Amino acid sequence: MANNTILERLEGLRSRFDEVSTLITDPNVIADQRRFIKLTKEYKDLSSILAVRKKYVEALKGLDEAKDLLSSESDPEMREMAREQVSTCEALIPQLEEEIKLLLIPSDPQDDRNVILEIRGGTGGDEAALFAGDLFRMYSKYCESKGWNLTISSFSEGSAGGFKEIICSVTGEKVYGTLKYESGVHRVQRVPATETQGRVHTSAASVAILPEAEPFDVEINEGEIKWDTFRSSGAGGQNVNKVESGVRLRYNWKNPNTGVVEEILIECTETRDQPKNKERALSRLRTFIYDKEHQKYIDDIASKRKTMVSTGDRSAKIRTYNYPQGRITDHRINYTIYNLNAFMDGDIQDCIDHLIVAENAERMKESQL
Repeated sequence: MANNTILERLEGLRSRFDEVSTLITDPNVIADQRRFIKLTKEYKDLSSILAVRKKYVEALKGLDEAKDLLSSESDPEMREMAREQVSTCEALIPQLEEEIKLLLIPSDPQDDRNVILEIRGGTGGDEAALFAGDLFRMYSKYCESKGWNLTISSFSEGSAGGFKEIICSVTGEKVYGTLKYESGVHRVQRVPATETQGRVHTSAASVAILPEAEPFDVEINEGEIKWDTFRSSGAGGQNVNKVESGVRLRYNWKNPNTGVVEEILIECTETRDQPKNKERALSRLRTFIYDKEHQKYIDDIASKRKTMVSTGDRSAKIRTYNYPQGRITDHRINYTIYNLNAFMDGDIQDCIDHLIVAENAERMKESQL
């Protein structure tokens, strides 16, 4: 019965695949970039599902043929071959069913996007800024291991080191789909360098992972943007202090969810080239507005779930880093490991994998798979 149910759910996808295959070659569709990108992604997703469907149908057919052979064949050699085929197919079919179920879960349309990564020191003063710096180093090393490109847009250093705030762009394959689980408050428990009594202090830093918006995702009246330029500070040679390459934009935006007009202020000193910094600042403006406009959609998803894995309240405490015990605990899924040093060196994939499994389990329940 389960086999029939899965095949029934897959049946309508073949005709949709044929339809999408035709649409993405239509010049009118290609001219509509928003629609073309959406259909191209659907084509890729449907291709993956139908490829697994083909393997699944072949495994079901192979199992039936092997069972028929066992019931009708008397030759010992042929019967042994049939038994091996039955064993192989019976092991493969449940694996393919699970793979199909995962592929049938409606994917987050933003998973393939690049991201804006924001890290801010929270409660804890200098120690919070130092911890924000440690988190930045952790994500830098993780991005490097994934082959992603991380570029700093702007930062504000803490008085004792680390960062009060650091904002970066991360580009690569499925960046948002992987890093989105990191949004929230990260708490650290350790003895600060400034502590003379050896007491453990608790500090925090917040991490925001924002899906980078495309130019056609939001409407911005560029004529209403107020631009300022200033001299960048920090490393970069004489050019940094002599040339006004840093840019600052101010933009008044009406939040459609609240009706309140907000002034958005964005600075960018990412490159020594002022036009490039303007382009990056505009990208961050689009991302900020896109994120705000989609927050209601994100909240609606979170409210339907029993636990919050990748969506919901960004002020929620998601993880604790306990240095005396060398322990990492993710509070959303009760995940605890004792390899803090490796974790802070960017070895965070296992935790992310557990979060993905928990997220998929929730979404399977929603989809009644």
